[in-house]
Amino acid sequence: MAESKSDSDFLKDFYIPAYIFNDETQLADVPEAPKFPVLVFINSKSGGQLGGDLLNTYKSILNEHQIFDLGEEAPDKVLCRVYTRLEMLKQEKDEFATKIHERLRIIVAGGDGTAGWLLGVVCDLKLPHPPPIATVPLGTGNNLPFSFGWGKRNPGTDRNSVLLFLEQVKKAKEMKIDNWHILMRMRAPKEGSCDPIAPLELPHSLHAFHRVSSTDELNMAGCHTFRGGFWNYFSLGMDAQVSYAFHSERKLHPENFKNQLVNQSTYAKLGCTQGWFAASIFHPASKNVAQLAKVKIMKKHGQWQDLHIPQSIRSIICLNLPSFSGGLNPWGTPSGRKKNERDLTPPFVDDGLLEVVGFRDAWHGLVLLAPKGHGTRLAQAHRIRFEFHKGAAEHTYMRIDGEPWKQPLPKDDDTVVVEISHLGQVNMLATQNCRSKSVNDSTSSTHHNGEEDDDVSDEEDDSRYGGDEFRKFGAADTFRIPDEVDISQLS
Repeated sequence: MAESKSDSDFLKDFYIPAYIFNDETQLADVPEAPKFPVLVFINSKSGGQLGGDLLNTYKSILNEHQIFDLGEEAPDKVLCRVYTRLEMLKQEKDEFATKIHERLRIIVAGGDGTAGWLLGVVCDLKLPHPPPIATVPLGTGNNLPFSFGWGKRNPGTDRNSVLLFLEQVKKAKEMKIDNWHILMRMRAPKEGSCDPIAPLELPHSLHAFHRVSSTDELNMAGCHTFRGGFWNYFSLGMDAQVSYAFHSERKLHPENFKNQLVNQSTYAKLGCTQGWFAASIFHPASKNVAQLAKVKIMKKHGQWQDLHIPQSIRSIICLNLPSFSGGLNPWGTPSGRKKNERDLTPPFVDDGLLEVVGFRDAWHGLVLLAPKGHGTRLAQAHRIRFEFHKGAAEHTYMRIDGEPWKQPLPKDDDTVVVEISHLGQVNMLATQNCRSKSVNDSTSSTHHNGEEDDDVSDEEDDSRYGGDEFRKFGAADTFRIPDEVDISQLS
């Protein structure tokens, strides 16, 4: 298809010439530097055929040197190479390269696991002028793109769809998002292993750091220590168990998971077979969160304090963004009375606080489909610590930004610890339809978009949402939508 002059002029704002990437080419003339130069990272395995199609479309309209397939090359290697080259050109007083360096933006296309991977790399590399990131939703849940206005449905991959997306990138605003560090430490067992139980491995965000080395200050003699980061949520319990069952099945039989609707249907069925919708019958009380671990929190910068977890809670979510399980908001917006009595605030993404929410079962999750519905609000915290009880269980299920794993718990020791703390911030690109709110947003107010929930106690029975009229929404709609995780491709 012939490229119109208007399209050509539009694409100049994003086009990066080849000489920026290697010294084998030269800039023939000195054009005006692009206003929005982009590096595009695409997980070609995400979204079935969509990832590969999108990769080809971007290569056809921009310089193929600025398009990268994450299945072929890791983003940390790409960014190190590009920024090293830009720094060298800047030292040579190359004004064109200097402007590229200052204006650079990143587009990442894939599921939440892929987006989190890029965010982690940018944060970990501590790049000068770290580029803001726009996310293309190629997954199933797409919580990260949805939180910043990029939608949650798989986009078109044709030329016009890409041009429309680039137009949004051009108009997008920069926004800070909190980055959370997670540390998991356990004493090396006398028998067995601390490594996650097959067929899934640790999330890629933890793989990015590997085990803490013997020279790291976080290392403890005789212990295995892992660390990593997340941007959306960490969860523990039955929701992670259902997610683990889904992703294990998909890894073992990928040929059965090529359609988004089929994936969602399979996830819903697994929710039933795993007992998430009849947890009181199939899920023993001994595996409730309170029986598994002691939970401690630190509000802002203060002292550790024990967090009371109701005995019925089977799943706990530490949430940074207002999007979970395909766009649901478990925290909601606390009413004025709860703000005063419990010191609760709306869920800002850059306030250095995580929202801690609990659920009894999937039926409890139905409250999220109701206006002003929310889970059991447990706390807001700057740091969270889980200390697993000795011999409470052989294993537990955990999930970071949609990536689940099954973690064995040593029987002969009580020092299994998962600790979450605020690490810093990264830059995101957000559209006008952004759902995430900043503490610095001039439109943010006490009412948070003018909507507050009612004053029903967080611990009150939510059976008012369990009648036939409400159940017509379908329990499967609550937690059936998984986050896209191509673990076999990212490992």
